[in-house]
Amino acid sequence: MPGTDDTPELEALLAEWRASLEQPSAVHPADADELEGHLRDQIADLASTGLAPDEAFLIAVKRMGSVDALSGEFAQEHPDRLWKRLALGPSDDERPSARSDFWTMIGFACAAALAVKAPEAFGVDLTGNARFYGRNAGLFALVPLAGYFVWNRGIPAARALRTLAPAFAGVAVVVNAYPFENGSDTETLAALHAPIALWLLVGVAYAGGGWRSDRKRMDYVRFTGEWFIYYVLIALGGGVLAGFTTGAFDVIGIDAEEFVTSWVLPCGAVGAVVVAAWLVEAKQSVVENMAPVLTKLFTPLFAAMLLAFLGAMVWTGRGIDFDRDVLVLFDLLLAVVLGLLLYATSARDPRAPHDAFDLLQFVLVVSALVANALVLAAMVGRISDFGFTPNRVAALGENVVLLVNLAWSARLHLGFWRGRLPFASLERWQTAYLPVYMIWATLVVVAFPPLFGFA
Repeated sequence: MPGTDDTPELEALLAEWRASLEQPSAVHPADADELEGHLRDQIADLASTGLAPDEAFLIAVKRMGSVDALSGEFAQEHPDRLWKRLALGPSDDERPSARSDFWTMIGFACAAALAVKAPEAFGVDLTGNARFYGRNAGLFALVPLAGYFVWNRGIPAARALRTLAPAFAGVAVVVNAYPFENGSDTETLAALHAPIALWLLVGVAYAGGGWRSDRKRMDYVRFTGEWFIYYVLIALGGGVLAGFTTGAFDVIGIDAEEFVTSWVLPCGAVGAVVVAAWLVEAKQSVVENMAPVLTKLFTPLFAAMLLAFLGAMVWTGRGIDFDRDVLVLFDLLLAVVLGLLLYATSARDPRAPHDAFDLLQFVLVVSALVANALVLAAMVGRISDFGFTPNRVAALGENVVLLVNLAWSARLHLGFWRGRLPFASLERWQTAYLPVYMIWATLVVVAFPPLFGFA
């Protein structure tokens, strides 16, 4: 961050501000980190206009408010993070707000469930129109989630309609108006990439108008990891419940399988998207303890697996036998590695010195980078032999996008490990790169079908 992190006078001012912020018992050091991040973002914006660091600091502090007022606002905005750290319980004013948020979540979850069943009123049922539901699955689940965040963050309806609604409507028009051939690759690619673009669009609503802030984007990365854990837990519990329901009714001679498969599972799947988001917001302290542990557990396992794979290739002298299944496997593997990298970055204290886990992350990134380069080489050879297809071009582009991220991440990790770069540079790189994924996913959805004749 030019003009901030490397200015001793400014760091002294920030340390003094931080000390006064942590003095009230309501603000925990972990929450002070987030508040300081917002303050640093403000200072960076002001410094970019030509202000001196100390001037930018004074104006930024003035904008954010006094320490007491700031603590109170933060407590209202993040009651889930603070209530366990306070000696007193929630006030009477907070309790109705929590109940209201719960019923708001229920309303949007029910809206998602109704949306996925609404096409049946027009004769478009789930069993006979798998293509339609596949193309629109992301819309059924993520439009209500975006609506929940618009409501929860207090975004004015006019602004939401002006910024978010056209993007969602554009995706809906594209995936439904394009004349896809039956079973075409471009239709499958559109169905797979539309949710990726829409999920990043939901991040705009999640940030409440602050999507340009690195801190807000990193918050959304953290939210995504926690949401995924909750959704998987809900899905596992829902699967067990569906199995028991079907079995219990079968005992008394009633076939409940059709009801479960046509109503409970699809409605529950889209409704759980909103429920999981609410759980992350309301029960954040639980997953904040679990998710970093899972990251620390799986990072060494995936690093060991990639090293073993690369070692086996060198030992045996065998190349990659490139086919569609291998392509899917490696894309999923690289996506998991990227997820581990993103979440570990979001969960780490940026001021802590480097440790063994940072070295392990560097090994993971470099191993994934080498594996990605090998896959790309095999992919280019395959395309030169057999020509371009939608799947090959999409896979090639995705691996190039991942290659750029991994290569620069490796450089930043090395710089941080050698003490030449702050960890904040890694955070900024990852948050700045998020729109690249959205742009690529949008290109696959919008440009690929006409480019390849909707085949």
